[in-house]
Amino acid sequence: MSDAEQGAVDALTHEGEGVVHAGKTAFVAGALPGELVRFRRVRRRKHHDEAALLEIVRPAPERTLPRCAHFGVCGGCALQHLDPARQIAAKQTELRDGLERLARTAPERWLEPLTGPEWGYRRRARLGVRYVPKKGRVLVGFRERLSPYVTATERCEVLAPPVGELIAPLSELLSGLEIGRRVPQIEVAIGDNATALVLRVLGEAPTPEELERLRAFELARAVRLYLQPGGIDSVTRLSEGSEAPLRYALPEFDLQIEFAPTDFIQINAPVNRALVAQAVGLLELARESRVLDLYCGLGNFTLPLARRAGGAVGVEGEHSLVERARHNARSNGIENVEFVATDLSSGAAEGAPWLREPFSHVLLDPPRVGARDVMRTIARIDPQRVLYISCHPGSLARDVGTLVHEHGFVLRAAGVVDMFPHTTHVESLALLTPGA
Repeated sequence: MSDAEQGAVDALTHEGEGVVHAGKTAFVAGALPGELVRFRRVRRRKHHDEAALLEIVRPAPERTLPRCAHFGVCGGCALQHLDPARQIAAKQTELRDGLERLARTAPERWLEPLTGPEWGYRRRARLGVRYVPKKGRVLVGFRERLSPYVTATERCEVLAPPVGELIAPLSELLSGLEIGRRVPQIEVAIGDNATALVLRVLGEAPTPEELERLRAFELARAVRLYLQPGGIDSVTRLSEGSEAPLRYALPEFDLQIEFAPTDFIQINAPVNRALVAQAVGLLELARESRVLDLYCGLGNFTLPLARRAGGAVGVEGEHSLVERARHNARSNGIENVEFVATDLSSGAAEGAPWLREPFSHVLLDPPRVGARDVMRTIARIDPQRVLYISCHPGSLARDVGTLVHEHGFVLRAAGVVDMFPHTTHVESLALLTPGA
């Protein structure tokens, strides 16, 4: 598309591309800040161009050799070529810049980053599946970077065992089945006690012979296979059995959390344990404390909070998760907790019955869009402490700015949580209290 150019890399984009200001700004995949690179512009955009990296003329000292053979093609990771310590520093910079620019504030103190294993950590994933006639086989893996195609993957370094080693065997299995051409995705869910793989199967159901081959794979690989011909409600276990549900432990709080294969759970088990412990510690609960947990899911934070407080209420919009949370409370013998279903994205919380109760503390862990609709609600509660856990620094900064500038809260502490090593995903948390 254009001749080769040379330029210095100044920064990283949110997607992990190197930013070169040489004439019109170019985003160069695979380039790192501080490097001098040769590149070629391959796609024109309004404000910048996408560019391909041709040569690293002067590498950055933080550059490291990616472990994965598919890095650069697979879209699952974007930062394997950057030293893990520098990855965390880049995420801290993104959080700090977002708070300064969008929230127009800064925390009184920065928390140490929460970190965990850098490889084999991902216990929840959605893998793409695609039959490729030219290759004569079914590919299984993450999508290619900036492409709808599935990466031709043999193994994955970030998926938790045993799934990281099952990419090639799954490809071989589905390549030999007619349904392999009608499976667009596989949901992965790994508990402490079992591994579940949910195959989305379109069109006709598997034949008896195909079912037998699937069961043989299930037995040989010690996994649980599920089939999903329709929506979430259609997910069914391939082989009938009396096994215990999927679960994970929060040992510091003597908890076993059960979940279904398609439920949302925090993706990194060791980091989640550290995050829950830090959340409870930052809130400084007493036996008389009453905690409101918004966007509570299946009780990942609510149940540990109830262990330390006088009472807790978890609010979640998805009814199935509310039922699972109630079950988890009963199975763990926790009686000072209540779970209610309310759509927190529609403003329905304003008149909810649970808001008539007093709460001394609030924790919220919203989706990427943030929690704009409940900022006024939180201010009306007038809690002693608010802990905001976020999977998107931009929405966190926006909402923190609302609490600070419109409702008089003070940002006491903030920090990053390295839930997704080798990706650009930034998990973070912010502690706020009412102003003096």
